[in-house]
Amino acid sequence: MKRRVRTELGVVVARKGTPTKVNSPRRIKKGEPGHGTKKFVVRAKKGDKEKTIRYGDANMEIKRDNPARRKSFRARHGCDKLDADDKLMAKYWSCKNW
Repeated sequence: MKRRVRTELGVVVARKGTPTKVNSPRRIKKGEPGHGTKKFVVRAKKGDKEKTIRYGDANMEIKRDNPARRKSFRARHGCDKLDADDKLMAKYWSCKNW
């Protein structure tokens, strides 16, 4: 995703490869860092700390409509534990998708 900056000459592309919205996950596009190895990227912010997080296996399908798979994923990753509330961890975003 490209971030645009206005100048007196018009709109100029300033940066490429990082998401612009904070705490809003999206799929990684072809050509971006992590493409082919990770499925999602999010620019997470908690307080004054900010971090780009890439998560999810690019070669696996998300089948959260199947209750048995959902239950197994959440148990395997510990989604209901207290440490799953940290927005600066991939675990938080992965569990939020499930």
